[in-house]
Amino acid sequence: MRRMKVFLFVVLFIVLPQFATALLVTKPVTINGDLNVTGALSKSSGSFVIDHPLDPKNKLLYHSFVESPEVKNVYVGRATLDDAGEATIQLPSYFLALNKDFRYFATPVGNSMPDLYLSIEVKPRIFGLVGAPVFTIAGGAPGGYVSWMVTGVRHDAYILANPVIPVVEKAPGTPYAQGMYVHPGLYATSTNQK
Repeated sequence: MRRMKVFLFVVLFIVLPQFATALLVTKPVTINGDLNVTGALSKSSGSFVIDHPLDPKNKLLYHSFVESPEVKNVYVGRATLDDAGEATIQLPSYFLALNKDFRYFATPVGNSMPDLYLSIEVKPRIFGLVGAPVFTIAGGAPGGYVSWMVTGVRHDAYILANPVIPVVEKAPGTPYAQGMYVHPGLYATSTNQK
């Protein structure tokens, strides 16, 4: 009987959302397909999961969310510069398989380093042909400390087949037809549009 009540509530929530105020799920849920959330999504943790680009048969790859109109991945860290004022930073082995269009940021910590620059862009470690991807920061103070960030735009098989389109027209077949609002109370006019 309890199962029927939960099922009935879920059916009412989906078919007649105006009669439902909340849905509380306390167990893991798997949804194979699209999910549209029109309210705030509060979470303790969140990630995407795809087949690992370097070993899709045996591994999964998880990454946490970063909101952006692009499907960006963000990698951050700190490095201590060597006696020549340089640091070579190693990125995860899957970095080049997962990302393209890199952006680099480096900030000296504790001391001004006006000559700090990116001397070598991301490439495989060994002769630029094989090995874990690395990049090199140079022009800093020997022994100096640098905070760095590299971003990349995803170009794995899943995102290429399912690109994120940041702006779409409201139309039949989309979550909201023209004239309908995601949050009607925020945009309602004197004509009481839905």
